[in-house]
Amino acid sequence: MKVAVHVTLKPGILDPQGQAVAQALRRLGFAEVADVRVGKYIEMKIDSAHMQGDVRERVEQMCRRLLANPVLEDFSIEDPTP
Repeated sequence: MKVAVHVTLKPGILDPQGQAVAQALRRLGFAEVADVRVGKYIEMKIDSAHMQGDVRERVEQMCRRLLANPVLEDFSIEDPTP
């Protein structure tokens, strides 16, 4: 099964990469860009034969332990697809 995770900086955390992208877009003529936040998209294929417990719960554990920094980042998990 496939699981997708989105990791983004928490509100109020400075995002220098997002600021650089926003400035570059404005320089390229995209004046309508007010703000950019850059995050991570993580896609995993999960082998259900080795799964212990609920898929969403296990992926949440992965996020809390490795994929996201809980001090600086939030994460969301898309519903797993077969």
